[in-house]
Amino acid sequence: MLYFVGLGLFDEKDISLKGLDVLKSVDTVYAEFFTSKLFGASLKAIEETIEKEIIVLNRQEVEEKNIFIKDAASGNDVALLTGGDPLIATTHTDFLVEAKKKGIKFEVIHASSILSSAPGISGLQAYKFGKVTTIPFPDENFFPHSPYMAIANNLVNDAHSLILLDIQAHNNRYMTVNQGLEYLMKVKSDLVSGGREDEAIINEDTLAIGMARVGSSDVVVNCNKISVLLNHDFGGPLHSIAIPSKLHIVEGEYLVEVCGAPREILEDI
Repeated sequence: MLYFVGLGLFDEKDISLKGLDVLKSVDTVYAEFFTSKLFGASLKAIEETIEKEIIVLNRQEVEEKNIFIKDAASGNDVALLTGGDPLIATTHTDFLVEAKKKGIKFEVIHASSILSSAPGISGLQAYKFGKVTTIPFPDENFFPHSPYMAIANNLVNDAHSLILLDIQAHNNRYMTVNQGLEYLMKVKSDLVSGGREDEAIINEDTLAIGMARVGSSDVVVNCNKISVLLNHDFGGPLHSIAIPSKLHIVEGEYLVEVCGAPREILEDI
């Protein structure tokens, strides 16, 4: 049997009771932390909780060698641990396909995901969100405008935007709210300088919500104009951003009272 177990958002206490039962009962527990990381828990803390050693796999061992699938195919009960939810925050649906082809029985133990938790803590109504986008770390020849355009398209359609920020756990590199907003403002400048001012609808005056360490007791949610959030210290990772579209009065009051948004936003609702 092959189990895919989600670790949730922050520490070992986010693992569900069902997940803990599975981890304690299987023959071998593997984990991949190259796409995510629990900042509130060490590997040792998780091992102490489940009373079992965890074998941490690198990207090649997970995606190319499929070590955990081969182990399950040999007849062992195996669990693969991932941050967040196994099939959402980290998409491992291809492993389920592979297991099915090999005749391996599998079960998914879901956990909290940033895709549901961030919209919830932002105070924005979940059914009003449009396409989710991710801002990547730019490189010498890599600076796509697609995240900006996805947000702009959501705004045109009166839909909120959830923006995930790049995670390079193997390099201990985690994008901040500030870096994400700087990225968007650079795209805006590129559009303006390229004569595409009509597409540059996200600017320094756009309302945004910066979120840090969602799922922890140290969560930070701050709402203001991008020009203000650019200089705000959100502290340690992990970070994400939401950009609201047309607000309902309940959403506006939440942003003002809970997230520190300027009260003037209520005048436009």
